[in-house]
Amino acid sequence: MIETLQREIIYLWYFFSIQFEQIFWYWVFGIIIGSVISVFVKNKIHQTLHSLRNKKLGVLGVIPACMIGIASPLCMYGTVPIAASFSQKGIKDDWLAAFMMGSILLNPQLILYSAALGPVVLTIRIITCFLCGIIAGLSVYAFSKKTSKNYFNFSALNKQDASPENRDSDPNIMLRLLKNVLRNIKITGPYFLIGILLSAMFQRYVPDDMIIRLFGNNRAFGILMAASIGVPMYVCGGGTIPLIQQWLASGMSMGSATAFMITGPATKITNLGAVKIVLGVKSFVIYFIFIIVFAFLSGMLTDLFN
Repeated sequence: MIETLQREIIYLWYFFSIQFEQIFWYWVFGIIIGSVISVFVKNKIHQTLHSLRNKKLGVLGVIPACMIGIASPLCMYGTVPIAASFSQKGIKDDWLAAFMMGSILLNPQLILYSAALGPVVLTIRIITCFLCGIIAGLSVYAFSKKTSKNYFNFSALNKQDASPENRDSDPNIMLRLLKNVLRNIKITGPYFLIGILLSAMFQRYVPDDMIIRLFGNNRAFGILMAASIGVPMYVCGGGTIPLIQQWLASGMSMGSATAFMITGPATKITNLGAVKIVLGVKSFVIYFIFIIVFAFLSGMLTDLFN
């Protein structure tokens, strides 16, 4: 019994160390880049969206709004009060929808993390997240034009509790950067290690043919399954990268991985809580359905052209 346990620990450590070496520096660079953007560039990014208000871009403004959302390093609980501020300054709901969806799905850190999956997966992730933000913005534009009502309701938002400024208020900018780095390590570190451990356990105990049966051979079923498990499993972007890497190596289709990478962050519990603040029950249900449908179609198209 003891010999068996020792053998399994050695195997797990072997798989764990390989995954750790492959992913670690992407995680480190992601934290550093994300922290630098948060401290030095964040305000400029948000000011850019505000300055576009007078450009008369119309509905096409959803494109730069989504790009700015992706470039924003804030978590969703930081994005919501920023969006509320934009709304008070006259930014339209369709732009806000594109900005918030882009912020939910992707950020500079997650782009760095996803680079560990290879250029093809990284490109697919950026393109699908960008398109999801734009389509969300266009959908809200159509809703607002048809009903003449505001899509978002920021009245229930407690700005003092949710404001991201409370986290970055140290007057010493280098100390603020250090605090930001340490905070990101504290938040993402445990999930990063858990993700690698789960990946090692998958390598050791889950046969490759099972992954192929679930996510490879039957493409439509595999994509739907991946989109579904993205809802309960996704906790932190950095923590899921080792899992996706192992699933792809074991036979998961690119489309299934795409679906998982969309539903995961969009339906992460903390993000759902933030979105629920500004959406009513009906709009919240529509949001959830929209994500599942978009993830499924994106996965199908990815496998069709891959």
